[in-house]
Amino acid sequence: MAFSQDYELIWSEEFDAPTLNAAIWNIETGFGKNYEEQLYTSNPENIRLEDDKLIITALKGNEKNSYTSARINTLNKQHFKYGRIEVRAKLPNGSGTWPAIWMLGANHLSKGYPYCGEIDIMEHVGKSPNEIHGAVHFPLESEKLISSSDVLLVEDIKDTFHVYAIEWDRKEITYYIDETEYFRFDISQANQTFKKNVFRKPFYLIINLALGGNWAGEIDDSIFPAQLYIDYIKYYK
Repeated sequence: MAFSQDYELIWSEEFDAPTLNAAIWNIETGFGKNYEEQLYTSNPENIRLEDDKLIITALKGNEKNSYTSARINTLNKQHFKYGRIEVRAKLPNGSGTWPAIWMLGANHLSKGYPYCGEIDIMEHVGKSPNEIHGAVHFPLESEKLISSSDVLLVEDIKDTFHVYAIEWDRKEITYYIDETEYFRFDISQANQTFKKNVFRKPFYLIINLALGGNWAGEIDDSIFPAQLYIDYIKYYK
């Protein structure tokens, strides 16, 4: 991996323990937002560690329009501010899948959304099988949600592990897939006169596999089980 500048590895998650490390991860449960159709659970059939990898599996239940999956986060356990964050992952395919590797401001619970800010390291929807999206979301003084994003075409998303990364400092956030830069965001665009810039404070990490909703669309029931694999997460400063 060719970094744009010199970094030192300060934290990593290799998923090489028997079970998910509760000192790092929270497992979220309940129904998703954005009109998604999955129920998030902590069940082993939806989330497990195997062969030094995290595997999130989305499943169709016995009832009509019944789906389960998993979502985890590092809130109040592992936060990030500036540096390089990279995740090596292999994504599911098929219409209706919506895997994401993303971050929210660590003040999410106290300030709410969108005032906490959002950094999407990787989003993918199965109905667009070759597109990877990187994005930021933030409020302006009008309290309107502002988004800035770009997309990179990747031919072998469903068959191959790729490294999804951002390099983040006080001035900008730069997005990479493997060694290819495809999006650069000027943080000053999020300057506000009434509060601190949302991208100059700590964030926490979220990994999930959603289904359906207002972006992923109609679910193809023939795709299950659909699986998101995470090989490792590394944080450099």
